[in-house]
Amino acid sequence: MYRIASLFILLTVSLQISAQSTTEPEIKVLTLPEVIELAREQSLMALMSRHQVRSSYWEYRTHLARFRPGLTLEATVPSLNNSMESVTQPDGSEKFVTTSNMQTSLDLQMSQNIGLTGGRVFVTSQLQRNDNFGEEPPTTYLTYPVTIGFFQPINGYNSLKWDRKIEPLKYEEAKLDYINAMERVSQRAVGYFFDLTLAQINLEIAMKNFANNDTLYQIAKGRYQLGTIAENELLQMELSFLNSGTDMNEATIDLELRKSRLRSFLGFNERVSLELVLPREVPIIEMEYTRTLSEAKANNPEILNMERQLLEAERQVAQARSQKGIRADLFAQFGLSQVANDLPSAYQDPLNQQRVEVGVQVPILDWGLGRGQYRMAQSSQEVVRTNVQQSQIDFNENIFLQVMQFNLQDDQVVIASKADTIADKSYEVTKQRFLIGKIDVLQLKDALEEKDVARRGYVQALRNFWDYYYDLRGLTLYDWQRDIKLVEDFDDLLIK
Repeated sequence: MYRIASLFILLTVSLQISAQSTTEPEIKVLTLPEVIELAREQSLMALMSRHQVRSSYWEYRTHLARFRPGLTLEATVPSLNNSMESVTQPDGSEKFVTTSNMQTSLDLQMSQNIGLTGGRVFVTSQLQRNDNFGEEPPTTYLTYPVTIGFFQPINGYNSLKWDRKIEPLKYEEAKLDYINAMERVSQRAVGYFFDLTLAQINLEIAMKNFANNDTLYQIAKGRYQLGTIAENELLQMELSFLNSGTDMNEATIDLELRKSRLRSFLGFNERVSLELVLPREVPIIEMEYTRTLSEAKANNPEILNMERQLLEAERQVAQARSQKGIRADLFAQFGLSQVANDLPSAYQDPLNQQRVEVGVQVPILDWGLGRGQYRMAQSSQEVVRTNVQQSQIDFNENIFLQVMQFNLQDDQVVIASKADTIADKSYEVTKQRFLIGKIDVLQLKDALEEKDVARRGYVQALRNFWDYYYDLRGLTLYDWQRDIKLVEDFDDLLIK
């Protein structure tokens, strides 16, 4: 009766799961490398990483554009004014008159930032036309054929110089961040792969245990009727049989849950059913700490991040230093101008015009504001420098621990594989001895548990190996199987 009840429960669960889809599922049999490749190509996590690196690329392009000549055209076409205005008469009195005019203007300007000094040079050409309705002459032109100008802040802080140091570093960091992000995708894929693989193993174990316990329970009932075993042994066998039925049902549900998570991660719909192939072997890789640390320092974006933090702190100190003293700006302009009643004449015999301006701002009483901001920036710089030094120490220690842990994993896989084989054989021997009455139920139960633990331990050992391997790939951005640095074709990536 218990056997029929357990089978009924299992059948009900299976029907509920199959009812989720009205079509026959497409079965995909995947290995670990195939799961990782699919995750890197089509997972949402990989897609978000690609958009982030594209955003960083356009941010860097914006930075480069600041150092290239810019050409702008401003136009007013037209500005019409028809109103009453107060006009001062020669005798000093005020008189309201009707004003009716229209202004049209064009301004073409080319400018170039100077990264070395932080200044800017520009060349402009301007044309203005005034139409005064009801006056003679009705139309006049004002031209500035060529005007050359220069603007230079002379307070000691050059934002362009600091941007030229920091922005390329940020972009290189973003590219390494993308490669690192793809390794995190691989790590997540490894986790989901072994979650589902373990669920598959658990269901296989549960189904095999259910069949074995069913057989042993039937044999135990016969022995009990013959009086060769005690009632408590029969009850133990019955309990094991019932528990194995429950374990099988739970394993079935857990398997579908793990399938759903991996399926969602890989971007498949519910009509796809996944079956995974457990990797039986692991590559022989022996990592050496010094070389691993060298690759990590050369490739890991965290190292560039530390360098960028130091530069940004130094920039803040330079900016605060420039603001605590005298601040001045220099502006110089030279050009030609002419006024005429017709357009051709407005460009004949232009007159010179010059303009030079020096603006100075001197803090007379700021109650130590500038000095305080400078000291705060210096303190912040020291905090950043201390944090970076500690981060470098932690980074080195993490690499050391990861290398030590990884170098043990291949041996752990070999040991776990042997333990799995031995435990399986031991259980078969124990079961045969139980069948001929040489051992009791408790010994058989212990052998069963050891077999199951060894089987799961082997899967866990494989998982640990690949977890540590992809952790180190992410830290070093280096493919240790092929012995090459991880690279990405960013030109191809940015145009997709």
